[in-house]
Amino acid sequence: MVLPIVAYGDPVLKIKAKEIAKEYPNLKALIANMEETMHGAFGVGLAAPQIGLPIRMFLVDASPFADDDVLDDDERAFLENFKHTFINPTILEESGDEWAFNEGCLSIPDVREDVFRKPNIKVEYFDEDFKKHTMELDGLAARVFQHEYDHIEGVLFTDKLSSLKKRLIKGKLLNISKGKIAVDYRMKFPNMKKKR
Repeated sequence: MVLPIVAYGDPVLKIKAKEIAKEYPNLKALIANMEETMHGAFGVGLAAPQIGLPIRMFLVDASPFADDDVLDDDERAFLENFKHTFINPTILEESGDEWAFNEGCLSIPDVREDVFRKPNIKVEYFDEDFKKHTMELDGLAARVFQHEYDHIEGVLFTDKLSSLKKRLIKGKLLNISKGKIAVDYRMKFPNMKKKR
């Protein structure tokens, strides 16, 4: 089932999410719904807060990046199969010199900005069967993980922009929160005026 994606301005996007237990109700169904929602919106990641749930879980499917000619063959091959559910994840280490990449977000449609992030990370997480894993990621895979991880920390990519950039996009963000934007996937707008 495709769920509505929560738009910029909703308080759930600014909450530090809570860990979940193995017994979380209907977890498999929730993961399936999130996957369908992410693919329906042509996203490469979707965090639970983006569907209104302040829990520490997100999905990633970076396979669309496998067609990017700018990347080398090894990275494209890795991204082709980088499809995971991350439950209660932790970033253990971040290293390297920060690099910029133009990021967007399903909760903030039509806004893309350069965000600086570290290129190498080591992470720990549980999969959908609550098996624990440790993984080292670099390049775009690391970036996708960091972007989604920010969501469960209550941080949006727009929070990482300079104050000048934030001022320049302020009107656009306000319009998104009011639903004054055309999107081709289901969304829930926090500040939309109710029709009479």
